[in-house]
Amino acid sequence: MAKQKIDISTEEKLKEAARTVFTQKGYAATKVRDIAAEANINLALVNYYFRSKEKLFELIMTETIQKLFEKIRPIIYDETTTITAKIESIVDHYLELLIANPDFPLFIVNELMSGAKRLPIMTDNGKMFLNSYFVKQLAALHTEGKIKFHPVNVMMNMIGLIIFPFLARPLILRSGALGEAEFRAIVEERKKLIPLWLTQIINL
Repeated sequence: MAKQKIDISTEEKLKEAARTVFTQKGYAATKVRDIAAEANINLALVNYYFRSKEKLFELIMTETIQKLFEKIRPIIYDETTTITAKIESIVDHYLELLIANPDFPLFIVNELMSGAKRLPIMTDNGKMFLNSYFVKQLAALHTEGKIKFHPVNVMMNMIGLIIFPFLARPLILRSGALGEAEFRAIVEERKKLIPLWLTQIINL
């Protein structure tokens, strides 16, 4: 039992160190030895527990996605809140996630483009979103003629407005157009701007 406790503690310590290093350096620039140094753990132990940087990053991202959808699910299935309130909460939760994990969008895009099937949780939670009360509310507006476009366009616009700045982040930072602190400040502004833009499109 004592050995199991030590193993769990070591694994969690490595995952926390990996989150820190991935956030600071990005996925591509991170080396396994960087994670080992951050955790103050022997390099061999990183390979013992996770086998590769890719496996470790995949595990962290899967856990991150799961935590996100655990927060998002009650919001999008709530039948007592308005579309505007849902959009505000969804945008806030997604941006908080990406501020803490800025390489997350690039990782997901690479996974999708490669045809990899290592993150079935994305498909499962995507279906959950499409079956939500939030989507039913948008569909009702479409049926009533209050919006003239397919409700999925609202979802696509919201995702694009949230994620694209993070996809462009490496270029923005390398070009010197913005520093990390300025980029984060702009993302914080988008917590208010994105719901405003979307509700204007929907005419709410």
